[in-house]
Parts: sequence; C-alpha cells; structure tokens
Amino acid sequence: MPAVTVEDILVLEPIPSPDPSTTTPRPVLGRTTAPKGFEGEGFPVRRAFAGVSTAALDPFIHMDQMGEVEYGPGEPKGTPWHPHRGFETVTYIIDGIFEHADSIGGGGVIQDGATQWMTAGAGILHIERPPEHLVVSGGLFHGFQLWVNLPSSLKMTAPRYQDITAQEVTLLRSSDGGALLRVIAGDLGGFSGPGITHTPITMVHATLQPGASVTIPWNPTFNALAYGISGAGSAGEELVPLDMGQLAVFGAGDSITLRANATQDSRTNSFDVLLLGGAPIGEPVAHYGPFVMNTEAELRQAFADFEAGRLGTIPADHI
Repeated sequence: MPAVTVEDILVLEPIPSPDPSTTTPRPVLGRTTAPKGFEGEGFPVRRAFAGVSTAALDPFIHMDQMGEVEYGPGEPKGTPWHPHRGFETVTYIIDGIFEHADSIGGGGVIQDGATQWMTAGAGILHIERPPEHLVVSGGLFHGFQLWVNLPSSLKMTAPRYQDITAQEVTLLRSSDGGALLRVIAGDLGGFSGPGITHTPITMVHATLQPGASVTIPWNPTFNALAYGISGAGSAGEELVPLDMGQLAVFGAGDSITLRANATQDSRTNSFDVLLLGGAPIGEPVAHYGPFVMNTEAELRQAFADFEAGRLGTIPADHI
C-alpha cells in the first residue's frame, strides 16, 4: 500500500492552503477504536463506526475496513448473495481483488485502488467474492465498504453502478509534497473526484510521509470524519493521537489538519487516513440488516418485497 501513487509527487497540483486569518479549524470532538469482527463468509473486518452517534455520522450509516489480511491458499472469502435497499454502497479496494455481480446484469472486478459505487435504491441482489485464482493462491487483501444513506425522496430510485478505476481518481498534493491526496468523490479545494453521488459527500484517501502535516479546506456544511488506515499520527490542531483502526469525529469549521508521526512502522512507513464528509440528511433512520429506510413499516415492506422476489432474482449462471 498505497495502490495508487506517483513517482514524483511534485508533478501533481497542490491543494490550496486555507488562510489562517479567515479559516476556522475543525476541532476533534471524539475518538473511537473500531472493534474487530467477521463479515460474509468469514473475512475479518473492523467496524469503523462502532460507538459513534447517528447524528455525528449522518449521512453515513456503516463502514467496514476489510482486512488488511494476507490470505493463505484456499483462505480468501467473500459474501454470498444478499439484498440491499435504501442506500448506496461504496467498495474501495486498496490492495487485492474483489469480483461483483448483481441481479440486474451488472458485474466486474474491483482491484488495486479502484472503487465500485452501487446505488441500491429500490432494491437489488448482490454478491462480492474473490476470484478463483486468488482463492487458489491466497494473497494480500485490504479495502473498505462504506454505506451512504439516501434521502426519503431517493430511497426507491432505480439501482445503478459506477466503476471508478484507479487511473480516474484525482491525485493532489500538499504544498510541500509531504502528503498525497486521492479524491475519490466530491470536492476538495476546488478539485473534484470522479464519483457521482446522490447524497453530496467528499471521500479522500490521504497518505502522509513521516513527520509531514497537511491542512485542507473542508466544506463547512458537511460533517467530517478521519479514519486511520495504517501508521500513526494525529488529527486536528490539538494533535489528538490517531492510529490504525481509530476514527476521529470533527466539530464545526472549514479546515481539517492531519499530522504523521516522525517515526512510523517499518512495514508501512507512512500515515494513511480515509477522510469522509457529507451533507447531513436529517431524517429518521430505520436500519436493520441490509436495508436502510426511514420507518419500521418501510423496513417490514423491504423484507416482504425481498421474500416475494421483488428485489430481483439470482442470474442462472451465478447459482
């Protein structure tokens, strides 16, 4: 890691540095540590949002860090066929390969810095799994799956996919070249990522070299979260420690500061952070299993529609 980088970071456009005289730095309101668990057929995850209030996360619902794990031969696992309704899933693969298929004929491969953006909307059946050659050989696997809520007006929108290749991601740098910023979706200092979102959000994967710091502009109407992917550093001007598997929740303001510790783990030699922010939807959330709706009645209807086959059927060639 990282899967997407450049040989000479100084050839990239620099992110504009916020003016300290007119900028309000976002303070860190809290920090949590993700518990470990298992998902799907048994692959290891960290539950990144565990213990964080719905209000602080809005418009985000759930996020798993998948791995980092070095599988042995025969060990790679995925998820069986499962339904979704009422939100979008964002699968970002840093290292390794995942195949996906769905009940509306979609399918493809996500690997090494690519992102799949699936709008479940009114409903879809979906499967994610490692390709057969990876199951046979084993290998490194590391990624994230983020769930982004949809407002009530879009809960029943038509499903759609975006496959964002690693080459499409917008690459930026800090002014001194100490930080590489990969903008996957949304706007960062006037630069846009390739992801097209129903709910306005910003998603950035930042890599800071040992001892480096970066202060970046952040939409003041968005919330702001920073999750430690690997390495060690701090968040906010108050230098709240942030390590791998920890989430920092920021308060109000229009800039975010990150700093990497001068000494890093020899395995990673950098501080990697996933930055997330979005426009809060501010609606009631009824979430159970694979469905995210506004009311309990809508949840019951989603389960009834799934059981009746109204969310689609598994294609014959994938049974």
